[in-house]
Amino acid sequence: MGGMVYHALNRANFRSRLFKKEAHYQDFLRLMGESLDYVPMRVLAYCLMPNHWHMVLYPRADGDLSRFLQRITLTHTQRYHAKTRTVGYGHIYQGRYKSLPVEGDSHFLTLVRYVERNARRAGLVKRAEEWPWSSVYARLHGSDSPKGLLSPWPVPEPGEYLECLNHSQPQGRGRNDPKCNKKKQAVRIGGVGKRDSGAVRVGKHGEEPMAPW
Repeated sequence: MGGMVYHALNRANFRSRLFKKEAHYQDFLRLMGESLDYVPMRVLAYCLMPNHWHMVLYPRADGDLSRFLQRITLTHTQRYHAKTRTVGYGHIYQGRYKSLPVEGDSHFLTLVRYVERNARRAGLVKRAEEWPWSSVYARLHGSDSPKGLLSPWPVPEPGEYLECLNHSQPQGRGRNDPKCNKKKQAVRIGGVGKRDSGAVRVGKHGEEPMAPW
């Protein structure tokens, strides 16, 4: 549905590696750019991990979300098999992508923080903005190409965002985190007026549950 924010993600089949070297990450970012020419999607955040990826997307029209994600996953699969000479060896993804709607004003910042701190949480970098295959790196350090993938957020970035991004949150107990338990802003996303409805709980996929901002 257009006008709503979604958390999209997909994982490699059998938790194998989707991105084995730097060129594989670069190819995927180029594919994202190509797909933006095909579907004018608003990409608000992303993080490419060795065996999965996350995106926060804000489609303009009905059907744009599925067209964008189908093009990325199908084209990525085809190019992966062609480059690795594994055509006919099966799926590289464990299944169809997941797309979960953001059903609350303040949940947007919680979701973006979750996505952009994936590499830090996995121990791949000391600070989230050091991971070159993430939107936070692109915003702060990226060249025009990765920055060009991103659209402005529908809410202002909090002044303490980087501090919260790099502050370890208690497992599932973010409300007790003194650094990030800030007063929530009353901002409407895509006409959704509910607060913290909990429709998106990415912790169920085996990762650290998101905590309130």
